[in-house]
Amino acid sequence: MPLVVQKFGGSSVATAERIMNAARRAIRAKHEGSQVIVVVSARGDTTDDLIALAKEVAEHPPAREMDMLLSTGEQISIALFAMAIQVLGEKAISFTGAQVGIVTDSSHTKARIKSINTQRLRDALDSGHIVIVAGFQGSDAVGNITTLGRGGSDTTAVALAAVMKHSQESGVRSQESVACDIYTDVDGIFTTDPRLVSDARKLDVVSYDEMLELASVGANVLSSRSIEFARKFAVPMQKRSSFSDVEGTWIVPEADWMHAVAVVGAALAKDEARVAVIDVPDKPGMSHKIFDAIAKQNIAVDMIVQNVGAGKKATVGFTVPAGELHATLKALEPVVAAMGAGVQHEADVSKVSIVGTGMRYQQGVARKMFAALAGANINMKMITTGDIKISVLVAKEQGTEALRVVHKAFGLEQPRIGAGIAVPSSPTMSAAIRGGGESHRKKELAVIMQRLSSMEDIVVSDVDLDIDQGLIFLFNLPDVPGNCSRIFQSVAEAGIVVDMIVENPSEQGRAQISFSVPSADVAKALKVTRAAARSIDAATKVKAGPKIARLIVSGIGMRTHTGVASRMFGALAEHGINIAMINTSEVRISVVVDLAKGKKALAVLRGAFNL
Repeated sequence: MPLVVQKFGGSSVATAERIMNAARRAIRAKHEGSQVIVVVSARGDTTDDLIALAKEVAEHPPAREMDMLLSTGEQISIALFAMAIQVLGEKAISFTGAQVGIVTDSSHTKARIKSINTQRLRDALDSGHIVIVAGFQGSDAVGNITTLGRGGSDTTAVALAAVMKHSQESGVRSQESVACDIYTDVDGIFTTDPRLVSDARKLDVVSYDEMLELASVGANVLSSRSIEFARKFAVPMQKRSSFSDVEGTWIVPEADWMHAVAVVGAALAKDEARVAVIDVPDKPGMSHKIFDAIAKQNIAVDMIVQNVGAGKKATVGFTVPAGELHATLKALEPVVAAMGAGVQHEADVSKVSIVGTGMRYQQGVARKMFAALAGANINMKMITTGDIKISVLVAKEQGTEALRVVHKAFGLEQPRIGAGIAVPSSPTMSAAIRGGGESHRKKELAVIMQRLSSMEDIVVSDVDLDIDQGLIFLFNLPDVPGNCSRIFQSVAEAGIVVDMIVENPSEQGRAQISFSVPSADVAKALKVTRAAARSIDAATKVKAGPKIARLIVSGIGMRTHTGVASRMFGALAEHGINIAMINTSEVRISVVVDLAKGKKALAVLRGAFNL
């Protein structure tokens, strides 16, 4: 029998009337032939009210007791929801996270799911009940109540769908078809935040990787962890409105038709902080020391960029949430002092990003974005590119304008395939939406069953080596709007494909840029870049580097698991391999090393991640 997991957010259960409406949806799904699990959040502003109450008692409440307190919000919701279903004539039973068998680690207020025992769920479903589960919570190995942090109810819902789809406890057959519907107060996922850009368009379909990148760069529509679960366990998700029957947005595996769409969405992370560690000795182990110190404080780092060193010194730049800046600087103090390096930071910045799988197959996307920002006189303080994402850092007061500018530049308000125009018919896509298909191959199932034993551990799927790249470096480029655009416009007009782009501010008013091009195009790229740079400022220096080796580590949870970069950099440092450039995204971390060390670095990283 098919199974549907329905998750209702706080606004969907804020009043008795809304609870009854949500209950009718669950009953309708059962009457249509599915078993139904409902995951609910705390009602309305309940969680905020509980936090405020705790602050009245203790300025810094103990994390364990905060979990005890915050978990009560969802318990109120599940009891009321179960009552509503029973009043409407159906059988229902409510469970807390601990009662339903969600086992987590002991990281209070931000716990990760380790495993879920489905036996109690299956017994209740098989006896005809609609099962109501408290989102956002579980319990650790010794029975302490834990909460999952921001977006925890989304994470609970997809984790339950995943384990019901694949687990085979006590000889019970796994579910044939499972889907997860995330109900909110909006119709789906949009090309950007419609509160900031009025003509944002609803997406009909988006891939897991695109959604992961959008979620990580400021599109606060689904938690990154929930999407990680969906991708890891091949669970199709739909985000839809609890107030209408309009089809929502499906989040599914990547399909060939998606490659024709360069950019599917844009996002703004308003409250970011930029940190630059300057004058870092350009030798093995330095990046590891920096990010290991930060990882030990459980701080998620984004937009990691490292330029090739000049004068045996390098700059390592990265962003953190603005609220984590103080803790980050404190963690860096002893490391920076030991290195003889320095730290620069800036709190009032925002991150603007564009995302699309089509970037892998189309040229000129970065150039178009940079030109649009330059045309609006918006300066880019930092740049990092991934294979399906480009992020730039801008002044906070220009963040919303920058978002609108890039949204317009890529015509995201216009209808296209997957956003207003029907998706081409595809058996793979149909199977994904139904919850079947590729994931049921024996080899895939074996991998998934192994993942169920440690559900939220990072999954590194591959390490690739690219030895057909060369580097171009710019030093002392005036850091003003339009200069970066002019450089890449010249490179594009010469027919040269640019892959990695890294920009870090250096001295006040100056920037350094590194970018990679195919080895065969290095000489041509050097020539056109020098000409463009000289037309801007004769003091700007441009040079080409030797052939490089680029290592690409791909996986799920690359950013939300704070120790991934540290583990990667540490493994290379242990074997005396220096990192010349760093580039990160939600699904990949790329590093550049000397060509002669490429094969050794590949073996080291595969060993570090047990591949």
